[in-house]
Amino acid sequence: MQLLVRPVGWFSLCIAFVSAVFAAPVAPALATSAVAQHLQAMPATHPRLFLGRGAEVELNRAIAANPVMTAISSDLRREADRDLATKPVERVLIGRRLLDKSRTALSRVLHLGLAWRLTGEKKYADRARAELVAVASFSDWNPSHFLDVAEMTAAVGVGYDWLYSELDDATRKLLRDAIVEKGLKASLKANAWTRSTNNWNQVCNGGITVGALAVAESEPALAAQLIARAVNTVPVSMHEYVPDGAYPEGPGYWGYGTTYNVILISALQSALGTDFGLTRQPGFLATADYYLHVTGPSGLYFNYSDCGRGGQGVAPAMFWFAAQRGEPYLLWSEWPKVAPTTDRRSRRGGERTAPMMLLWMAPNQPAPVRPAALSWTAQGPNPVAFHRSSWDADASFVAIKGGSPGLNHAHMDVGAFVMDADGLRWADDLGMQDYNSLEKEGIKLWDKAQTSERWRVFRLGTSSHNVLMVDGQMQRVEADARIVVTKTGRSVVDLSAIYRGQLAQARRGVVLQADRSVRVQDEVQAPGKAVSVRWAMVTQADVTLTGAGRATLAQAGKELGFRVLEPVGAQLKVLPTDPPPSPIDARNRGTRMLAFEVQVPAGKAQRIVVELLPRQVAGAPAVVVPLAGW
Repeated sequence: MQLLVRPVGWFSLCIAFVSAVFAAPVAPALATSAVAQHLQAMPATHPRLFLGRGAEVELNRAIAANPVMTAISSDLRREADRDLATKPVERVLIGRRLLDKSRTALSRVLHLGLAWRLTGEKKYADRARAELVAVASFSDWNPSHFLDVAEMTAAVGVGYDWLYSELDDATRKLLRDAIVEKGLKASLKANAWTRSTNNWNQVCNGGITVGALAVAESEPALAAQLIARAVNTVPVSMHEYVPDGAYPEGPGYWGYGTTYNVILISALQSALGTDFGLTRQPGFLATADYYLHVTGPSGLYFNYSDCGRGGQGVAPAMFWFAAQRGEPYLLWSEWPKVAPTTDRRSRRGGERTAPMMLLWMAPNQPAPVRPAALSWTAQGPNPVAFHRSSWDADASFVAIKGGSPGLNHAHMDVGAFVMDADGLRWADDLGMQDYNSLEKEGIKLWDKAQTSERWRVFRLGTSSHNVLMVDGQMQRVEADARIVVTKTGRSVVDLSAIYRGQLAQARRGVVLQADRSVRVQDEVQAPGKAVSVRWAMVTQADVTLTGAGRATLAQAGKELGFRVLEPVGAQLKVLPTDPPPSPIDARNRGTRMLAFEVQVPAGKAQRIVVELLPRQVAGAPAVVVPLAGW
């Protein structure tokens, strides 16, 4: 890791030590009997999850004293009022998933339940009860896709706990039986996710633990068993944050996996008074810096892997991290989304766990200070580097990644970059495609073999990304690329293994220059045969070719200059991305690809240097320093 300008606070003093010392997940080896002892000491009363009995008084006091919390509370209540007019969800699958219904139920229970607890207005409790009764009456919660079960267990667990005093005995039994039979016991059979290194582990352990804590007094042995299992197995996935906090599956899945990891920890802390050391897992607290930096000044993610452009919706987990670490700068990007002056129509972005913000936010949380670090790099399974000229909205920003196409949810995007300037995204990424749209066509989407159908999907393969493509071939699935140089404003990724058999050597560097322009520099060497190397960049800007190796990009009344410094005289072309190549592919409206090809003779080295120039930036002198000198 290289935190080039260290943030302020205790955390910054110990993060380097923690990252260096811990190279493997900490195995708590928590005994079921130890959990049972904690459960015996737990108050038998409800509610006890996240917001304990009587805690509404203090929370209402904090809301009244803090304008930002007041604004958040008002937003959440408006959402609860909208939920009053809806009908309970029905058991309707989309493809093989019930997940949409589980998420809708969770959102409604959290919004309605918190609205009732803060206002005491019975209408919210009545509507939440109707939702809970409906989903508890489902034949099952679709254990063949266990994320569905996990999120539904979380929904019914929170509802059972928060609304306990408003439920009659028959309804309590209905909900309790549903949690136990359709959630907890189902997890004893469909439990492959306990060995997973990806978000499934975090989500399923989080949801099941919420359910287990909710019914612990009636199922103490089962609850102890499942809580111990969660504490002992979630570090398998939390180890992916090592050493520096980057999330291998990208920022979209960060929001999913990390939020449920926080839900797991918060549920344990609120009900049992301990998280059994999970917060101290290496790299976990550091991941808040990853999420802060992965969003560019445009407000969009560096959306690598299966990720949408995102960035606009609030991330509730960041409020937990800011409170845990005592470092307000972590909320720099989140604060404007919840501030009283924010446009109410776009503030929350539909986040189902948004009510947790009020529960996780420090009551006296100050407005965030400007982050100090302009460059942030993380190693790990999917290394990334982010560089920006400032934390202003019109700053220039460039991000690059290494990693492997063989990682969970990965694309053939190793070496990909994105670039922002003047508040807009110029070098873009098409992002993910809806899973069901591909699965219903019979695509074996989760097969990661080199010849898999997965790589025929346009958005997932090499040809649609801001990467080099050699002789029309795909990147190597089994290979891995490391960030080998990282300094203030610049990074270099060694791509040689990714192009094994295609190139003898390949490196890509990005540099954010003092004038806010960005250079992307590739140095490749052909093998024992001549090769054709395609350089490409996806953009939503209109492209006007202005001469050999020159173009002007325009969008929203702003312009970006594009010039190829090496090789001289490159012949630019604009490639279509919409319509895509195959009927199975999603549309990519408003996008195009600016590209050129370079012929590299057998055994010869070739340098490719592209400069991206924001408006009113002339560009640095065309002096190119070899990557070895970076």
